[in-house]
Amino acid sequence: MPLLVSSGLIVVIVIVVAIVVVGVVVVSRRQRSQKLDERRTAAAAHRDEAAMGSRSAEQTQLAAQEQAARAERERLAAQDQAERAERERAAAEQHETQAREIDPDIDSGADAE
Repeated sequence: MPLLVSSGLIVVIVIVVAIVVVGVVVVSRRQRSQKLDERRTAAAAHRDEAAMGSRSAEQTQLAAQEQAARAERERLAAQDQAERAERERAAAEQHETQAREIDPDIDSGADAE
């Protein structure tokens, strides 16, 4: 008994298969597009986090540079102060030497002997 299929049924089957194929393609593209959007969102979040970390590192570096500059200024000020103190000490020694040279009591004590 041969199976006779009408040409109308064949057309309907072909149309249903074509609709299923188109549906699969559309769903597949939609899923792919959704995955790409998720990846783009994740990449943007990573970029934002990296930018925040970079800004934080830059601020930390600027603070460290400022602190180093402040320390250098303080070191130079301390060095100037030490040099000034040394000059004052030398001047005081010179005055002391001059005072000994012109002090009449020191000379008269040596002359009295």
